Amino acid sequence: MRGVKLLAACLYLAAAATVVVRAEDPYFHHVWNVTYGTASPLGVPQQVILINGQFPGPNINSTSNNNVIINVFNNLDEPFLLTWNGIQHRKNCWQDGTQGTMCPIMPGTNYTYHFQPKDQIGSYFYYPTTGMHRAAGGYGGLRVNSRLLIPVPYADPEDDYTVLIGDWFTKSHTQVKKFLDGGRTIGRPDGIVINGKSGKGDGSDAPLFTLKPGKTYRVRICNVGIKTSLNFRIQNHKMKLVEMEGSHVLQNDYDSLDVHVGQCYGTIVSANQEPKDYYMVASSRFLKKVITTTGLLRYEGGKGPASSQLPAGPVGWAWSLNQFRSFRWNLTASAARPNPQGSYHYGKINITRTIKLVNTQGKIDGKLRYALNGVSHTEPETPLKLAEYFGITDKVFKYDIITDDPTPEQIKNIKIEPNVLNITHRTFVEVVFENHEKSVQSWHLDGYSFFAVAVEPGTWTPEKRKNYNLLDAVSRHTVQVYPKCWAAILLTFDNCGMWNIRSENSERRYLGQQLYASILSPEKSLRDEYNMPETSLQCGLVKNTPKPVNPYAGA
Repeated sequence: MRGVKLLAACLYLAAAATVVVRAEDPYFHHVWNVTYGTASPLGVPQQVILINGQFPGPNINSTSNNNVIINVFNNLDEPFLLTWNGIQHRKNCWQDGTQGTMCPIMPGTNYTYHFQPKDQIGSYFYYPTTGMHRAAGGYGGLRVNSRLLIPVPYADPEDDYTVLIGDWFTKSHTQVKKFLDGGRTIGRPDGIVINGKSGKGDGSDAPLFTLKPGKTYRVRICNVGIKTSLNFRIQNHKMKLVEMEGSHVLQNDYDSLDVHVGQCYGTIVSANQEPKDYYMVASSRFLKKVITTTGLLRYEGGKGPASSQLPAGPVGWAWSLNQFRSFRWNLTASAARPNPQGSYHYGKINITRTIKLVNTQGKIDGKLRYALNGVSHTEPETPLKLAEYFGITDKVFKYDIITDDPTPEQIKNIKIEPNVLNITHRTFVEVVFENHEKSVQSWHLDGYSFFAVAVEPGTWTPEKRKNYNLLDAVSRHTVQVYPKCWAAILLTFDNCGMWNIRSENSERRYLGQQLYASILSPEKSLRDEYNMPETSLQCGLVKNTPKPVNPYAGA
């Protein structure tokens, strides 16, 4: 009898322990050592940024709602930060990794990021936001998988591969920064890399991935480069697009995909061709001279080299615009929660504010600068969010120094200062990106996804709203704007914090083509935003200031 009672007690305790474990989402801990190292992305040795000795850095393989803990040790000789491109950090801009929200990790010190990729099944990547570190690497893939109870609209693949494509410069990141600080453009890239390498294309390259005949594979493609739109394709293979930046899409087959800087696509590739080698091809778009590189795919047991005849890429931006218009939200697929994506009817919500952002370039004191609505952003020594949190905004920046509908005169006269928009919590806002220049732009918003409802040639007017896709535009975090075109996005600003709106062209971002949107909790409630973590770094005017005691409280 005593044994039975003991067994019952043990079973009770075991059940109780299981409940405790399930009461909180799982934690996954990583330790990252950030160092300089030498690699040969274009065949010539040069300095790169390594994470745990790897270039590109480690892939983060997470599941929605996991707690991701990353202790980053900065062994560089410069301050360092990482951002998690596309992860929304609900109520928690403290982990966003931009210079407007966080103090940088100083050389010889460390900082532990803690974030949850909530309800964001999809393909993402991370990269450095400090200086021009992105030109030296320090980037890697970040995938968020579905929880077991939430179905995805395709069969489980045999394997899951991340393909990081990007332009590359043989100049070091310090040389690139010196060029920009001197008011000069860095020009065209020296080459293209796939997962940190540029293929020789003569059949001697080691395969990047291996395929089993008859199987299907998840292939995630992200443009992690500095400034160049790229086209990606695979010899003799079609790519079925299934996901884009966290949204399931209608599943169309594509021979090639235009991937603009900062964008990620999730595809399914079937190994249904003759078993041998095939080339993945990444080539530049919208440059006078096309730059191309290859990466090798190998079928298990295959015989024969890849054909030297590479599939041709598309020409012109009209083709790319038509491809953008073919992307549609999958309204019937489950979202990360057990309800269909299309249950959110964004097209029926009244717009409460329209913000038009016009990108320009000019010179100040003879040096090149890029601007939005006539303001070229500069990062103050005290991060914007810290200034807000500690109540010293008047000493650091002013809100709303640009207008929502700028005049030609305002756009023309560029000035340098912090650029921060004050946006009311839970308002439904229309943002129009207007590109009067001759190059393609790529725009990203941290903390949110938005509905990219239109990209069209010409100048935006309210009458253009009749052309919006108000039914099944893809919910995403990055949108391209072609030369002499505009793009419109719609979203509800319901995630309190200080969030970066930036050009994903790193040259333009570094020289001022970015701003921040401040969304404050009207009730200063923990329901809307978390307090500053105890472990957060402090710098600038608040370096040695005690943290405010529970400024956000309540429900």
